[in-house]
Amino acid sequence: MSPGEKLDPIPDSFILQPPVFHPVVPYVTTIFGGLHAGKMVMLQGVVPLKAHRFQVDFQCGCSLCPRPDIAIHFNPRFHTTQPHVICNTLHRGCWGVEARWPRLSLQRGAAFLLLFLFGNEEVKVSVNGQHFLHYRYRLPLSRVDTLGIFGDILVKAVGFLNINPFAEGSQEYPVGHPFLLTSRRLEVPCSRALPRGLWPGQVIIVRGLVLQEPKDFTLSLRDEAARVPVTLRASFADRSLAWISPWGRKTPISAPFLFYPQRFFEVLLLCQEGGLKLALNGQGLGATSLGQQTLEQLRELRISGSVQLYCVHY
Repeated sequence: MSPGEKLDPIPDSFILQPPVFHPVVPYVTTIFGGLHAGKMVMLQGVVPLKAHRFQVDFQCGCSLCPRPDIAIHFNPRFHTTQPHVICNTLHRGCWGVEARWPRLSLQRGAAFLLLFLFGNEEVKVSVNGQHFLHYRYRLPLSRVDTLGIFGDILVKAVGFLNINPFAEGSQEYPVGHPFLLTSRRLEVPCSRALPRGLWPGQVIIVRGLVLQEPKDFTLSLRDEAARVPVTLRASFADRSLAWISPWGRKTPISAPFLFYPQRFFEVLLLCQEGGLKLALNGQGLGATSLGQQTLEQLRELRISGSVQLYCVHY
């Protein structure tokens, strides 16, 4: 399986905690409930062309001093004459004996899908759906409660899943489906029909990635006559967010500007009596007023600007 293949979405029932999109590395996060046999951690990303090395650490805590124990240290190295992967364990400040795998399945400049599958006595690691290595635990898996990602790696998504949700037949390995999929239907500018307009309680969710040198982002709602009763516009030049009226009047949204180049974003519009309530990256940013008749007459959602879309849901 190729990391860029178009596949069905991951079933929500197998996701143990919210996935993380485009985190800034170094990245450290809590593993809800810790690790135990039957969990999987999936990492989707790209190895930079000039990558030296990176590491994925399953840690026993997140303190800086003293340094926490590391139950599983997964460390691909690209700068040597023979690229390889090192696995090891850090206990009370001392590294154990290195375990080395010389045939590195990860390539500079290439996308990848790493899957860590935790069993009773060892972790198995697959790369792009193919088994790569297994590493026997030297510390109890129950002590692990933190994931750390460091070094030369571009992470697109991190997922925490139940074991084997994608098993096919008697395969030893589940097939990990990417969280972030590519689709022609999500190419920008993007349009979606709203056949019945909007009603109180409906939610529009737009998720995506801000491009590296962004100019603007626009989300507009149009009615049957192609009029635009409401537009949400983000300007990256002056880092402003505003509602634009049908007559071009700009109503600034007084809130921190939460769009960042090369970072994931989520825009949520909640339809309620009298208008639309806005949230960006989980933070409420107020509302705009619209009559119920206007909301019911909306027929199209349009998205344009300097973004790559991952999801448009309503």
